[in-house]
Parts: sequence; C-alpha cells; structure tokens
Amino acid sequence: MTQQLLLIWLASLALHASQAQTVPSPLTYECQRTKTHIQIDGNLDDAAWKNAPWTSDFVDIEGAAKPKPRFRTRVKMLWDDKYLYIAAELEEPNVTGALTKHDSVIFKDNDFEVFIKPLPETESYYEFEINALNTGWDLFLPKPYNRGGKADNGWDIEGLKTAVAVQGTLNHPGDVDRGWTVEIAYPLPAFESRQHVTSPRPGTTWRINFSRVEWTPGNPKEDNWVWSPQGVVNMHVPERWGYLHFR
Repeated sequence: MTQQLLLIWLASLALHASQAQTVPSPLTYECQRTKTHIQIDGNLDDAAWKNAPWTSDFVDIEGAAKPKPRFRTRVKMLWDDKYLYIAAELEEPNVTGALTKHDSVIFKDNDFEVFIKPLPETESYYEFEINALNTGWDLFLPKPYNRGGKADNGWDIEGLKTAVAVQGTLNHPGDVDRGWTVEIAYPLPAFESRQHVTSPRPGTTWRINFSRVEWTPGNPKEDNWVWSPQGVVNMHVPERWGYLHFR
C-alpha cells in the first residue's frame, strides 16, 4: 500500500470512528405497573406518579456534542391493563400555543411528541403530538419516510385522554412562566384499527422516544430536544429510539 493510500485509509477509519461515537446507545425506561387511579388533568400530583421515576433530562436530538437545551424537559411513565400513562414536564418561561384544530401540524407550535413502536420487529410505528392548548395530532407510519413510508393521518387514538396544565399564563409574554405539564392516557387497544398488538405484560419491550420542538422568536430554525438522542436531526429513525420495558 502506498503512503497516499495508507493516509486515505487511516482518514476513513477515523471518520467512521468519529461517526460511531456520535450515535449514542438507546436509553431504557423501566415502566412500573400501577394499581392506583390516575386522573388525567395535566397536574402530576396523583399518588401513583410519586413512585414513577423521571427519565433523564432531554438533550439535543443529535446528542451531547450539541449545546444543552435551554429549558428542562423530562418524562415519566406507568401502565395498567387499559393504558400506557405518560407524564411530561416542560420548563418554559413563555408558554404559547396557536393551533386549535385536531390533526394540525402541531410542531409549528412549541410541542411535545410521543413516538411508539409496539411491534419492534416491524417497520411500523405511531406518532402523537400535542401543544399547550391540548390540541393533538395522531398518525400511523407503516414505515419510516426515508424508506418510502407515508403518514396515515386517518388513524385516531380511540379513547385517548390528554390534559395540559400551564404553570403561568398562556400566550402572555408580559410575565415569566414556569412551564407546562402534560398527562396522556394512551389506550392499549388503540392500535387495533391498523394492526394487532398484544397487550403488554411484565417482560414486554416496546421502542419509544419523546421529542420537544421549541421555536425561538425571530429564528426560522427550531430546536429539537429528545429523550434518547437520535444522532441525526430526524425522529423517524426508530432503531435509535429508547427501550420501554414493562415491569
């Protein structure tokens, strides 16, 4: 091998090593079963939530190499025979929302997003987005967009319960808010209109991730903060989502 070829080969190895280091391993969450009633009102004060651990704080979608998010975001989860419960806490000094029509493109507002893959061996998955006005957008993806998938906006999460509580004043820039909290009761049979998903039991594992889109006034580019980093600016890479273990 000539010296020039050797240098090219070494540079290629260094590039691949660098890229490998920027793609972190997916995170995991141990989701405990609850026997205690949860009232979906946006306030995370139910007794059941006290024993549910928070996820780690969200990071930039590309990972720790990027700047730390300006505002804290974290999630906790529980489950029972009927629902997967999701609670989210979003720090935000100026809580805003404009979209009020169901199935609007919610990420045009600051939002919170849930990506669920209950059948990890398939390409399909489900997405739900919500803003501070409690407006939602639910869709089914038979496969990721980069593999030719097309969003199915006709899928609705039948029996879904959601609520938002604002710790401050919505759409009032004259004061400083603490943020907003979200509660979601995701019905376990909600997938049946698209594919059969066996209800989870202790030991079941799904793939899941969460995203927060945050817009800065005057800046045409949004921030994307996530629980389990993707390594790329694209939530639709399910193999990089976290693992949800039902316990």
